Parts: sequence; C-alpha cells; structure tokens
Amino acid sequence: MAQDAATLKSILTAAPVVPVIIHDDVASARNLAEALVAGGLTTLEVTLRTPNALKVIAEMAKVAGAVVGSGTVCKKADMEASRDAGCRFMVSPGAPVALLEAAEDIAIPLLPGIASPSEAMAASLMGYSYLKFFPAEAMGGAPVLKSFASPLPDISFCPTGGIDLEKAKTYLRLPNVVCVGGSWVVPGETIAAGDFDAIRSLAAQAAQLSA
Repeated sequence: MAQDAATLKSILTAAPVVPVIIHDDVASARNLAEALVAGGLTTLEVTLRTPNALKVIAEMAKVAGAVVGSGTVCKKADMEASRDAGCRFMVSPGAPVALLEAAEDIAIPLLPGIASPSEAMAASLMGYSYLKFFPAEAMGGAPVLKSFASPLPDISFCPTGGIDLEKAKTYLRLPNVVCVGGSWVVPGETIAAGDFDAIRSLAAQAAQLSA
C-alpha cells in the first residue's frame, strides 16, 4: 500500500504548524498536549529521541482533539512501536527505499523526509505525494523548496528544521507547502518550568498563520 494521502492530508492540514516535540517527562505529557491543543495546534509530532518517548506518545494520545504521531522513525521496529503506542501518523528524517517498503505493512501513514529532487522523485514513484523537506534551513530554505514546485507539481511538503515563527510565514506562502514543522512552539526551558500557559500562547500565535 502506498502512502494514505487522504488521511495524511487531513492530518497535516488541521493546523499550519506541527510542533516537533522532544519530551521525556511522562507526568507532564498530557499537560503539554492539552496546552498545544488549546492553542489550536492539534497535530503533534513526538520524536523517538528520548527513553520515554513512546510513553509520552501514549499519554498525549489520550488528550481530546490531539492527533499524535511519532518522529525520527528510522526502522520498521520504530513504526510498529509507534502504532502500538497509539500514533496516528509517523515522520522519518529520510526516505530510504527499505523504510518506505516497510511502511506498507503499517496501518498508519508515513511522512518521509527528503532533501533533494532526486529523493522526492524516488518517493513519488513509490506512491508518496506528501513529504517532509528536511533539514529545511540547512538545505537552502524556502528558495530551494520554491524551486521544487514547478518540476514536482504533484508533491506537497512539510518543511522542518531551523524554522521559527518568521521563517514559517515565508514557507507557508509557497504553493507546495501544506504546513511546517517546528520546535519553537515547545521550548524546553518553558516546559521544564511548567509554564503551560506560555506554551498555549505560543501555539495560538502559530495557529493564526495560514498555509
């Protein structure tokens, strides 16, 4: 089965920004998800970069309105664990053929990362029409992604990597951008301080952007 484009489109278009979350504290996971959803960001990517990431995902998935996915998915075992934790989608930093093939056995959609036209074309040939452009700023940013639009008209992108509120505005004006991913809405020091009102405010500011 190729990428479930319809399901992924509904997930990625729910809000203009997908928070990229690195979080290990299971006890505060629901508070964080509730703050983001209250601010208007309902699609949440929790990266598999911490020991308790899957437990955090499971807790966030209990929050009403939250659509929780996993990030930094690099192998089939990550996909299986993501599915079992209650993920609704998955995000990978790259798009190796073996990973895309493995995703065919998983019931939730994968958003693979690409950094070049060749990688985007290879994923497209395997049925993927929604891709992550990563690492966006390091690979040339919005001007590069803009140049993809004409030769690759059937692909939509979620740029991620080095994006802040102002850069997000530029990306979201591009015709081939469906949303952006960013960690600026979930600053670690703010979360550590338990200031979830501030997180909600950051989310609300991001939710007002338009794609």
